[in-house]
Amino acid sequence: MSDNARDKQGSEVVVEQNPATGRFEISYVDGHELAGSAQYLDHGQERIFFHTEVDEKFGGRGLAGILIGRALEETTAQGLRIVAVCPFVKGFIDQVGYEGDYRGPQQADLQYLEHHLGA
Repeated sequence: MSDNARDKQGSEVVVEQNPATGRFEISYVDGHELAGSAQYLDHGQERIFFHTEVDEKFGGRGLAGILIGRALEETTAQGLRIVAVCPFVKGFIDQVGYEGDYRGPQQADLQYLEHHLGA
């Protein structure tokens, strides 16, 4: 996935999936600077989103919303159910709405993350 979008200031950004790191990453096209990421861990037919972060210097530009929106679209296109452990992902779904397959976290999801991430 590499469809470009524009932030609130009109600058072009791109969201790309990086399966090697388990992240969707948003960066600026002009400088190729990584601005933020949404981390996930796949478990069977589900993708557990557990952390989203945008660098402070890019705050207020709408990047987190673009990032999460694109990550959810791509996850659905891949046929996976979204598990919203990350508070930002849950908030995005609650506020913006989402038509794809998703659910809230269960204790088993948190245990799975702890086991695989050592957190």
